[in-house]
Amino acid sequence: MDVNPLVNSLIPSSISVGLLLSFFTYLAVAGSILPGKIVPGVTLTDGTRLHYRCNGLLLLLVLIALLGIGTQLDIVSPTIIADRGLELLSTTFVFSVLVTLLLYVVGCKSSDQNSSLKPHGTGNLIHDWWFGIQLNPQFFGIDLKFFFVRAGMMGWLLINLSILLKALKDSNLTQSMILYQIFCTLYIIDYFFYEEFMTSTWDIIAERLGFMLVFGDLVWIPYTFSIQGWWLLHNKVELTTAANVANCLVFFIGYVVFRGANKQKHVFKKDPKAPIWGRPPKVIGGKLLASGYWGIARHSNYLGDLLVALSFSLPCGISSPIPYFYPVYLLILLVWRERRDEARCAQKYKEIWNEYCNLVPWRILPYVY
Repeated sequence: MDVNPLVNSLIPSSISVGLLLSFFTYLAVAGSILPGKIVPGVTLTDGTRLHYRCNGLLLLLVLIALLGIGTQLDIVSPTIIADRGLELLSTTFVFSVLVTLLLYVVGCKSSDQNSSLKPHGTGNLIHDWWFGIQLNPQFFGIDLKFFFVRAGMMGWLLINLSILLKALKDSNLTQSMILYQIFCTLYIIDYFFYEEFMTSTWDIIAERLGFMLVFGDLVWIPYTFSIQGWWLLHNKVELTTAANVANCLVFFIGYVVFRGANKQKHVFKKDPKAPIWGRPPKVIGGKLLASGYWGIARHSNYLGDLLVALSFSLPCGISSPIPYFYPVYLLILLVWRERRDEARCAQKYKEIWNEYCNLVPWRILPYVY
């Protein structure tokens, strides 16, 4: 009996394995060689600090240039990712499972007592595999947590570019596809331009590296964040000029809030006296920023992120809920994360946090939530 074509397309092949390993090898080697700003991470509980080479933007541009040369020389097809999407998805998933099982074994055997490599096992295999055992495991000096999130963001752009080139090849390029591609590309380029800001995020400083983060970085980000592109590749959508302009406004407002809030937080952590919107910052208890976006809502960066995510889906119109999977998922995730953040901050800052909440009562959306 013939294997179902869909099932067959999910089976990893030597080509998909080769593509994935080539991608990781490039990131590891070039990421260690190309110049970049060395950024110190936050101080860990034992007083140590990791240092990150933030050369992601240069790394991405060189990779795109090499792929462009490769397509011109017929070494690689520009649509190979779009043509083998499901196959690459399953290959990446299998890789995520295998590498996290390896991380689990290495973590269990670790005798290191420094904050980065000290094992934090509970004895529950599923729990420890899912959430991870070590905070910052490394491979030949490469911080794997920083490496995987970088790979996921670059993978997202590579998938989108391959989808774009397939749409061009099939004479199926629409204004909606162009808008979606522009928004995502700007967002990803911005991420790597401000890559050093990632070093102070919760995932980097507090989450251990297990299947949850590895799967999220390598599978969830590139393959689910690109759902709109896949959908537009197979569904032609033509929106009015007014709808396109409104979509651009949603992206612009979301980007300004998202980037502005995250930048204010990062700058405040580096220099608590740096002015916010041209004025000295208001600080609660010497620790909590209550100026700028952080004086409007306690998690205004989440609002910006949600608006940007919505702008990725709006080019798809409203004929199907499928393209809106990402913003709906992100809404659920950020509300859940906001609750976690609130509980963690209440425990950490105690009375100072209560004072901040009284001063800034809104959580994400001012005057609503």
